[in-house]
Amino acid sequence: MSLEKYKQKRDFNKTKEPKAGRSKDKDKLMFVVQKHDASRLHYDFRLEMDGVLKSWAVPKGPSTDPQNKRLAMMVEDHPFDYRNFEGIIPQGEYGGGTVIVWDEGTYEPIEEIKGKKAQEKHLLKQLKEGSLKIKLHGEKLEGEYALVKTHGMGENGWLLIKHKDDFASKKDITKQDKSVLSDKTIAQMEKTGDKVWTDGGEHDLKTESKTSHSKKKATTEKADDAIEELAKDQPEESVDVKAVLKKATKAKIPIGMKPMLATLVSEPFDDPDWEYEVKWDGYRALAFINKGEVELSSRNNKSFNDKYYPLTKLLQEWKINAVVDGEILVLNDKGVSNFGALQNWRSEADGELVYYVFDLLWYDGKNLMDLPLSERQAVLKDVIPTDDDRIRVSQTFKANGIEFFEAAQKIGLEGIMAKRMSSTYIADNRSKDWLKIKVNKRQEVVIGGFTKNEGTAKQFSSLLLGVYEGGEFQYVGKVGTGFSDKLQKEMMAMFKPLVVDKTPFNAEPDVNKPSRFRPNPPKAKATWLKPELVCEVSFAEVTSDGVFRHPSFEGMRADKKAKDVIRETEVETDDVIDAPEKKDLKEERSTGHKLVTAPKGAVKRSLLNPNEETQVKKICGHDLKFTHLSKVYWPEDGVTKRDMFNYYYQVAEYILPYLKDRPQSLNRFPNGIHGPSFYQKDVKGKSPDWVRTFPYTTSDGEHKEYLVGHDEATLLWMASLGCIEMNPWFSRIQSPDNPDYCVIDLDPDKNTFDQVIKAAQEVKKVLDDIDVPCCCKTSGSTGMHIYIPLGAKYDYDQSQMFARLVVGIVHQQIPEYTSLERMIKKRDGKMYLDFLQNRPGATIAGPYSLRPKPGATVSMPLHWDEVKPGLTMKDFTINNSVARLKSEGDLFKSVLDKGIDLEKTIKKAKSVFDLRP
Repeated sequence: MSLEKYKQKRDFNKTKEPKAGRSKDKDKLMFVVQKHDASRLHYDFRLEMDGVLKSWAVPKGPSTDPQNKRLAMMVEDHPFDYRNFEGIIPQGEYGGGTVIVWDEGTYEPIEEIKGKKAQEKHLLKQLKEGSLKIKLHGEKLEGEYALVKTHGMGENGWLLIKHKDDFASKKDITKQDKSVLSDKTIAQMEKTGDKVWTDGGEHDLKTESKTSHSKKKATTEKADDAIEELAKDQPEESVDVKAVLKKATKAKIPIGMKPMLATLVSEPFDDPDWEYEVKWDGYRALAFINKGEVELSSRNNKSFNDKYYPLTKLLQEWKINAVVDGEILVLNDKGVSNFGALQNWRSEADGELVYYVFDLLWYDGKNLMDLPLSERQAVLKDVIPTDDDRIRVSQTFKANGIEFFEAAQKIGLEGIMAKRMSSTYIADNRSKDWLKIKVNKRQEVVIGGFTKNEGTAKQFSSLLLGVYEGGEFQYVGKVGTGFSDKLQKEMMAMFKPLVVDKTPFNAEPDVNKPSRFRPNPPKAKATWLKPELVCEVSFAEVTSDGVFRHPSFEGMRADKKAKDVIRETEVETDDVIDAPEKKDLKEERSTGHKLVTAPKGAVKRSLLNPNEETQVKKICGHDLKFTHLSKVYWPEDGVTKRDMFNYYYQVAEYILPYLKDRPQSLNRFPNGIHGPSFYQKDVKGKSPDWVRTFPYTTSDGEHKEYLVGHDEATLLWMASLGCIEMNPWFSRIQSPDNPDYCVIDLDPDKNTFDQVIKAAQEVKKVLDDIDVPCCCKTSGSTGMHIYIPLGAKYDYDQSQMFARLVVGIVHQQIPEYTSLERMIKKRDGKMYLDFLQNRPGATIAGPYSLRPKPGATVSMPLHWDEVKPGLTMKDFTINNSVARLKSEGDLFKSVLDKGIDLEKTIKKAKSVFDLRP
């Protein structure tokens, strides 16, 4: 960067910002933090370096808490004299708004380096490497900080992080809101703004700024008008729609698919790699339009064709073939959606019915879901008919999420959506590439009963509500407000066929329990219902025992299944957006439907110290000797034998469930990944007496013994043999002929890994269509493994038969690059859909196993929404997998569940896919 960009953005006839300046201090480097109330309030963090001020915009301001990683977007270099600039930048000019010097002082590298020039040279090297480590000596900020460049947040995305030292504090330092130069706040500076000459004459900056701000922040009578006002300054981007469609792959219309879902986060944010849009308060709906035929369906594939017939009729008039994603709602007279009106909508007399479309998934024979969101939306805007206002393309906003959220609050909207512009569309998955930020707390809940107070004339007094947690129906409170008499009568008609004798909750709630707000509640009688009806409530907060405080009924949710309703918990926005360690791991991927969490500190510390070549450790009561610890096992990566032992010790509790009681095929690499290797199945007479074994007889009649996985000592003893990878049987010694799971191995030949990913997605679609659960993991080598729980109820032949059925269907979907041929020569370079792994004694690398491959890769279980183009095998290595496990927990444990009913599943597969005998 240089000052050329700074000068290009400013008209110095209109702004008093300095043009240049050089430091006269030969000993110290200067820093400044300016508080800047422009289109949105932020802090500009500036470091003197190379004769200018290297600058970052920090939306939330600096923090003294090491746990708060602040997003910092690097901007153009500023002249050195800018460090003293305070005042008002005229509206209409770049950065128009009010500026104060919030903090200033000197700084230096954390490393002890003498001389200003030597310090600058060192800091410029760190800047280039993307990791600045500095020590501040300011009036407000003191101590060690780091500026770390992040991946996946645009070219200029960094994080500002406080180090743990004597100056670290949980206090919010930004509450010290006065300038260190003028002792003024932003508001006081606005009141005392001075005058500046422009080419149009003399202007009062104070008045000009106030007028412009009032125009910018004023709300209009209609919500749509307010949104259009916000959209005025949005940059127009030019996308070659023809080129986008040309690169999209051909595909049949994806009838019956379910939409991609968003993750709830705690607060709004600004990020140039994300876009923002309104979170509409209605029913999610996919519209399938093909050759005049229309299917408008809910997120659970319920048809909306008849219920919302005007929209169906409009879509039938479209002259295009497409699948679009959007939200159906009813608008009130201010243009704000009314969920209750939507629920009760029967005809146009009940309100203005609108379908807001925000994504295009398939168009004229082309699958667009693998394209980035920005390209899908460009095609959407180009091809969707806009001649009837009842179907609208939802407006998007770039890089101003905080301001947009504030506007949503004023307008009265439910909240906003944030979507990563590079994200692909993954059907039926809750993604962290799509986020929702709510203005008010709301939650879908299941009705498990109702109460009626003594002496009341109402149909009922309150609804008893629950959500599903860990497979159990958990009570979350009761709601007694938000119903009209008419609505109560309609609801009672729905309740009558669902009345049961026993409570559906996992524990019967005390419906007469007093509270500090109602110490003497009226006596109520509970009537229990089958938990099948879903409604939505708003509430103030959740108590420590998981009950909603001050809930209010918002409406019924006919579009959602009761079993899908779980307690929705906010994820910290910083955990999704800011955390660099999670960016390196392809970000946090919890689904929202099934949150898997490991207890903090669950991953142990290293076992072996970094110095001694030979060490003896007592593991599970056994003395294990570890030798030649500095021997390099992965030469390209500098990973040693010691590193391997430490890894397996740290992940033992995660990997052992997939090794315990399973015979092991020992793949030994005593001299590292490039040395001679060999398989060993027989450990008879060659293992310690505490190692468990499993006898078998060879075809020649020889009696041998497999090693059996058991505990940490066994795991580390295998590693001491040079077993870089762990290869367990699919079955346990208690039922050796009955595997716990069926495995589909995607084995590429000349295929790209993106094609492997697409094949995995096709397997998932097939299994979803027949309601079969599955887990996936990288192989750690070139392919992917998909596991289906069987619960040891079937033999290997039955497992293999089922795998053959699944891959046969998948092959029909993507025959151009997949094969079912076992012989490599007959595959013609295509990917092998391997179902033959499902046989006695066959093994593949288990979950969390290291692989003897360059990169020291790990066979890593994944969330399904991580399985998308851009994923690479080297995203999961010995260096980052421990941190991932600490964050994500065990994503694979459901493969050890009781398993599917194979007979029912095959019958369903034959029905769904019309399989002929």
